[in-house]
Amino acid sequence: MTDAPTAYAAAGVDIEAADRAIDLMKEWVEKARRPEMLGGLGGFAGLFDASALTKYKRPLLATSTDGVGTKVAIAQKMDVHDTIGHDLVGMVVDDLVVCGAEPLFMTDYIATGKVVPERIAAIVKGIAEACVLAGTALVGGETAEHPGLLAPDEYDVAGATTGVVEADDLLGADRVRAGDVVIAMEASGLHSNGYSLVRHVLLNTAKWELDRHVDELGTTLGEELLVPTRIYAKACLDLAKRTETHAMSHVTGGGLAANLERVMPKELTATIDRGTWTPQPIFDLVRQVGSVPQPDLEATLNQGVGMVSLTAPADVDAAIAGLAEFGIRAWVAGEVREAGADEAGKVTLTGQHPGW
Repeated sequence: MTDAPTAYAAAGVDIEAADRAIDLMKEWVEKARRPEMLGGLGGFAGLFDASALTKYKRPLLATSTDGVGTKVAIAQKMDVHDTIGHDLVGMVVDDLVVCGAEPLFMTDYIATGKVVPERIAAIVKGIAEACVLAGTALVGGETAEHPGLLAPDEYDVAGATTGVVEADDLLGADRVRAGDVVIAMEASGLHSNGYSLVRHVLLNTAKWELDRHVDELGTTLGEELLVPTRIYAKACLDLAKRTETHAMSHVTGGGLAANLERVMPKELTATIDRGTWTPQPIFDLVRQVGSVPQPDLEATLNQGVGMVSLTAPADVDAAIAGLAEFGIRAWVAGEVREAGADEAGKVTLTGQHPGW
């Protein structure tokens, strides 16, 4: 006799599938541990040994939460789910490190129309691998099945991370000085912002397919759009430790100038020279195919710069060399100076990218 489905299963929620997903993801979560992490999957709360904070004179806890926006739509269309976790981790940990905080632990949340264990495990695999790159522990998470709210193949992801910084080492606008050098750190691509614009231009308007090979990109459109967000956490923490870096800015939604202005004091201004770098081809492709004005691009996309530091002039060479040790290409992109009456706290882009 076949067992009748439970009332919950009849409503569209498969508890057995959720349990199997947990079994599949255990291997990856185990890799994303720190010594301070207690227990494993299955508890109601993730545990982290806070006695590690006793080495600080005045520890400040920092926290950040985010998602990956409509980039998940690309992953779902391509049926590739093991990279979107890199984007999630990059979005939260690199927001955290700009103040000098070390990311200690992270939790994730996955909502889906139907739990497919292999798909959920692939998402968590990406999250765990990225946590290792960031040096943070994945202490827990939640997978929620929302039939009727999301289609069976739809999902969204979100995460939150907590870190710590010594109060005396806190980076920010109050440390920035005239004469500081703007050091740009190369992005891996679009990262996880501006995908609504990119999808509108290339998929909806131009009607390009994700499997289309694009000569300018040297790959298919879908593969380019799924390039994972670069994780700067360890490199930026090392930068803060080894150099006199006063502030950092994670370039996400809003673009380069707007994000750098978040750490710019009102009495100062910064100028960034576009002529110091050429954005990756995907940015020019969106500009040309969609006839998108450059100001609109720069207010939406990172334009090839994923992170910026404001560093004392004497330490610029050491900063660029140190970032190179982490595989991050960096360059001098501008400078900070005293602000005039109409430029208080503003960041101005000048010149033009070579080849644009």
